[in-house]
Amino acid sequence: MSGTTLTDWLRSRDDEALAAVLRARPDLATPRPADTAVLATRATTRASVARAAEGLDTFTLAVLDALLAAGADQAPVPVADLTARLGATPAQVAAAVERMRSLALAWGPDDAVALPPAAREAAGPAAALGRPKPDLDGVDVPGLLAGLPEDERKVLDALAGSRPVGRTRDAAEVLPLERARTPIQRLLARGLLTRVDAETVELPAQVGAALRGTLAGGSAVSAEEPALRTTHRKVALVDSTAGGAALELVRRTEALIRLWSAEPAPVLKSGGLGVRDVKRVAKATELPENEAVLLVEVAVAASLVADSESASSPEWVPTQHADLWLAGGPANRWSTLAAAWLDLPRLPGLGGLRDAKDKILAPLSDDLRRPIAPVERLRVLDVLAALPPGTAVTDPDDVAALLAWRAPRRGGRLRDEVVRWALAEATTLGVVALGALSGPGRVLVAEGAAAAAKRMTDALPEPVDHVLVQADLTVVAPGPLEPHLAALIDEVADVESAGSATVYRVSETSIRRALDAGRSAADLHELFKTRSKTPVPQSLEYLVDDVARRHGRLRGGSTTSFLRCDDPALIAEVLANPVAAGAQLRRIAPTVLVSPLPLLEILDDLRAAGFAPVAEGTDGEVVDLRAAGRRVQAPARALRRAVARTPGPEQLLDMVQAMRAGDRAADSRRGRAVSARPSGAAGTADTLALLQEAARAGRRVWIGLVDAHGVASQRVVAPTRVGGGILEGTDPDSDDLRRFPLHRITSAALVEEG
Repeated sequence: MSGTTLTDWLRSRDDEALAAVLRARPDLATPRPADTAVLATRATTRASVARAAEGLDTFTLAVLDALLAAGADQAPVPVADLTARLGATPAQVAAAVERMRSLALAWGPDDAVALPPAAREAAGPAAALGRPKPDLDGVDVPGLLAGLPEDERKVLDALAGSRPVGRTRDAAEVLPLERARTPIQRLLARGLLTRVDAETVELPAQVGAALRGTLAGGSAVSAEEPALRTTHRKVALVDSTAGGAALELVRRTEALIRLWSAEPAPVLKSGGLGVRDVKRVAKATELPENEAVLLVEVAVAASLVADSESASSPEWVPTQHADLWLAGGPANRWSTLAAAWLDLPRLPGLGGLRDAKDKILAPLSDDLRRPIAPVERLRVLDVLAALPPGTAVTDPDDVAALLAWRAPRRGGRLRDEVVRWALAEATTLGVVALGALSGPGRVLVAEGAAAAAKRMTDALPEPVDHVLVQADLTVVAPGPLEPHLAALIDEVADVESAGSATVYRVSETSIRRALDAGRSAADLHELFKTRSKTPVPQSLEYLVDDVARRHGRLRGGSTTSFLRCDDPALIAEVLANPVAAGAQLRRIAPTVLVSPLPLLEILDDLRAAGFAPVAEGTDGEVVDLRAAGRRVQAPARALRRAVARTPGPEQLLDMVQAMRAGDRAADSRRGRAVSARPSGAAGTADTLALLQEAARAGRRVWIGLVDAHGVASQRVVAPTRVGGGILEGTDPDSDDLRRFPLHRITSAALVEEG
């Protein structure tokens, strides 16, 4: 049965269908195909066919195998022949064939469907089929398979799941069924195996296709994707839970920045972050180690942390971009982290695992890099996005099974693990909550980070302007605090537990920290009095006054450094302490000590010895000498957004129009022709003369072009004006005016009319 070629079939499709092919198979659009013949050639290459087949679902792959078994890569076959082989309805098979047509993997009408020759080669060992056996044409092969003994079925399943050719000594001769003793001999006698030689058997294509249409247990491959077990959650509950997770993510990222500002983590010689530093991050952020790995990976991806790239001792250091991030609101800070995770070309879930050589895969190292990760992550979220808002998936394995059915050839050995990791990470980031895609997460996937930040603002609880001071010296924030109040509370208290209500602990150390920053006892009393909705306990007032009474009695300055005190007895006590020798202190007055060491170093030594000194400025006021933390410049490559390479709808339609023009040019009958010569001038003059002649005579011309990217194409135009380095002409079919630079025209020919 003869059929149409792929080129002719593509030419017969409408513009929208061709644009859909280019959209579904973007490798065909780069560089721009000059005409449909070029498009057809690219679409039938082994690499392109294999890439397109990776996106086929399980049932469509079974249909592809059945077409190959019927020899559709050699001659067109009718779709009706596949129904009995697959045990599916005609509508299901027709839908699968139409899916392949939409990808240009198959073409032709239902009574003559063809496949490219590369389909068999690109299918790989698991989809390879043996040669058809004429004796099995028209035979109910699935019926024969249904009654086979278990040992014979195992042999056929093994050949169907790998290469269709096997080596065996049982193929020495084909015996009658009553004399056959081994499974191989019985299968040869039944005609379900083909003897190649004395030691080789082959699985016939008809048997292989029938086996591919059934699972190992004998049940038919479902034409319907697996169902998800779901439950319904209140949308408000999902969003509020996501908001809580977002606040926790932001808080822990702040803790990471503070940790590495004060004490950056070293970069391993092989790249990445060491086990000890992962444990240190986990302890500082109160996270399990696997979530700590996710935190550092996202922080680096968001350009909040970077490798200092020091020649001697490189370290992971917060960037200047971290300061801008810290100044933003919670919703904007969350959206920065969530967008970085969504585009992260790495698998944080691999961190801490071991490879095939028992080597630990270090976080932030190249071992975790997987360029396909963002695509797989988005596939998982798309499953949840297709569900109504508030619909939660009860079991992550259901999502893994669904995606495995949709694309069984994708993902490799970590396919199901990637799905579980993606869902767990999305939950940690607040993109998913309670098993459902949150409102901000849905907007993030559909519209991007900026819109997601606005949506997260609605999901976050309203900031509160008060706290609840308890008698046990704890301060409870009943919600997220206003930024200014949060900064004040962070200064005077330490976080004890976080959640929807954050609990802070006030201690002597935290009060001293606030006093070191320049706050007075009166400032702290005023803070608690005006911002607490509960009475301030006397124990807290006494603690503040007691610490303040002892705080700052020693005053330091620079001589390089000096210490002064109104109490000579305290000066004498300092000089008598062993710390005085290490700090090289000497008395220059009854109330003044000086040292050649930096003041900050002396103050740290005195505090460690139990004293409570402070630094003072030239005006006698307390100053804060604490380091703000190290910073490095954020890498420009990290801040640069990825540019989408998939052509847009207008670009695709423009490609289709250019291909149509190329088809018309290829079909035109050409007369007198000229082409540019290597020397340039004479050829250009000849081309110009021919174009001017065509413009005067009102004749159409065929022109060959090379665009700025070096891609050749051809068109037929009706020249209207030639001059100024430009050819102006109309498209014969659409009458659209086109302009072509003369230096891009490589050849031209008059079109013979009639």
